[in-house]
Amino acid sequence: MVVLSKIYTRSGDGGETALGDGSRVAKTSLRVEAYGTVDEVNAAIGVARLHAEGEMGERLTVIQNDLFDLGADLCRPTAPGEEEAEYPPLRVTDAQTARLETEIDAMNADLAPLRSFVLPGGSTLAAHLHVARTVARRAERIAVALADEQSVSGPVVRYLNRLSDWFFVAARHANNGGAGDVLWVPGASR
Repeated sequence: MVVLSKIYTRSGDGGETALGDGSRVAKTSLRVEAYGTVDEVNAAIGVARLHAEGEMGERLTVIQNDLFDLGADLCRPTAPGEEEAEYPPLRVTDAQTARLETEIDAMNADLAPLRSFVLPGGSTLAAHLHVARTVARRAERIAVALADEQSVSGPVVRYLNRLSDWFFVAARHANNGGAGDVLWVPGASR
């Protein structure tokens, strides 16, 4: 477990930070940008949870924990043979992505098919879930860019891709099962 007794260390004052493997990189590196953006998604979920109740609130809490796993995954570059190490690094698993898919399917089963694109909004919870969705998409784009240059565990991008889908369906679900969706009307303001 993590023990934080002192919050500031001054070790990053020069513009570098330590990764999970102890190496130091610029705070502007894609890896730091990726897990920093995952942290933004998590913060957006924290706001959404203020408006969520019951099962939705529980699911969002599970996702927040997943995102800490994902951040831990991203902050430690993959290495050959790491799974045999005495203390293997924490990695996101395909089972976590599969759980999102199961939840998406369950929520989507009760929604009417869309006949137009949905504008972010509707209920307060739905609006916050749409914010989380857009930040998750940005996190995914950054993780893909990172994977083009450096090692990233495979489930990371899959999880982020599914997560933004989860937020979209959850937002519709939070909009009275889609009845409160705000639909795009092409050219309406011309």
